Amino acid sequence: DADFSSTNFKDAQLSKGYFSKSNLDKADFTNGVVDRVDFEGASLKGAIFQNTVLTSTSFEGADVTGADFTEAYLGDFDLKKLCKNPTLKGVIASGENEGVGTKESAGCR
Repeated sequence: DADFSSTNFKDAQLSKGYFSKSNLDKADFTNGVVDRVDFEGASLKGAIFQNTVLTSTSFEGADVTGADFTEAYLGDFDLKKLCKNPTLKGVIASGENEGVGTKESAGCR
């Protein structure tokens, strides 16, 4: 239930973090290691996960509308779960990937 909106987490190593129901809108996790993190029910609208390691990270019930997953690393099982998230929609609103679809940036079909 914390507010981390627009926080710069670039190059951060966040293992086993608990961000359930937190506001992480527009947070930047570029080049980070965000493994085994719980984003359940969190708001991640417009968050940037470019080139981020996201192994065993849970986005269940999280709002990832407009998030950027370009070149993020998720295992096959994790990617399948992320691709089923109904909020994996919209387009990236800023940065070098502006205009790319969120679902496309995650590698979902």
